[in-house]
Amino acid sequence: MAKTGPQRYPGASTAYWWGDNYAGAAMEINAVVWHTTEGTTLPTYGNGASAPTLTAVPDFAARKLRWYQHFDLEQSARALVDRAGGITTNRNNLAQVELVGTCDPATHQKWEAAGRAHIYWPEAPEWALREVAAFVRWLYENHGVPMTSTVTWRAYPGSYGQNAPQRLSAAAFNEYRGHLGHQHVPEGNDHGDPGNFDMARVLRYAAGPTKEDPMALSDEDVQRVALAVLAYRNEKADAESKKAGRRIPDIHGYVVGTYQAVTGIASDVRKVLALLQKGN
Repeated sequence: MAKTGPQRYPGASTAYWWGDNYAGAAMEINAVVWHTTEGTTLPTYGNGASAPTLTAVPDFAARKLRWYQHFDLEQSARALVDRAGGITTNRNNLAQVELVGTCDPATHQKWEAAGRAHIYWPEAPEWALREVAAFVRWLYENHGVPMTSTVTWRAYPGSYGQNAPQRLSAAAFNEYRGHLGHQHVPEGNDHGDPGNFDMARVLRYAAGPTKEDPMALSDEDVQRVALAVLAYRNEKADAESKKAGRRIPDIHGYVVGTYQAVTGIASDVRKVLALLQKGN
C-alpha cells in the first residue's frame, strides 16, 4: 500500500528518527492510537524498538507541545503488542502518538507532592489540549483521518487489562476509524493509557467554533480581552466623557463582533475545502 500526502508533521523534530532502522510497513492511515509515556521526559524507546510515530513533550514555559517524529506518518510504528499470526495492530493503518506525562492518578499525586512538573492528561491544561487538537486537525486536512471518537475513554486503573470493558474486539478494531487509545487495542495489549483523556474536548477544539459556541475563546483569551477593556476604559473614560457629542466606544462589543466575524469566515472556508476534497 502506497503512502499518500505529507509524511512529516510540520515543526516536528527528527532528532530521534528511527524510520531508517526499522523498515516497517507502508499504510494509508485512517486512525490514531494515543498513549501516555508515564514519564516526564522524552523516552528512548529502546533506541526505537518500541517507538510510536510521534512523541509530544510539554514545554511548560512556552505552553507548547514539542513534537518529535520517529517514523513517517504512514510507516508502521512499534508501540503496540503485534503478535505474529494474529490481527495486525501496529500495521493496522494507524499512526501512534505518545503524550509525555501520566494518566495514573496515583502517579500524578506522587509527582505533584514532589513538585515534579508534569501533565496529568485526564486533567490536561487547555493549552495542551489545543496543541493536540491542532495535530488532529492537520491529520484530518492532510490524511482524512476522521475527527471522531466512538470509544469509551475509561479512567485508569480501571482501563487496565486485556479484558477491560472498553477494549475492542479484533473485528471492531480492524474496522475502527478515528481516534482511540492504547486502552482500546486488543490482541495481547493490556495497557490502560491514556485513561479518561478528554478526547471529546480535543475534537471540539479541532473542529473550531460552532453556532452553539460562536466565540470559542479560551479562558486565557477571555482574561486578556477583559484586562484590555478595563485598561482602555480606565485610561480613556475621563477624557472621552469631556468631549461633547462623543461617547465611549463599546470596546467589548467591537472585540466580540470582530472575533465572531473572523471565526465565521474561517468556518466557511473549512466547509468549502471539505467539499472540494470530496469532489476530488
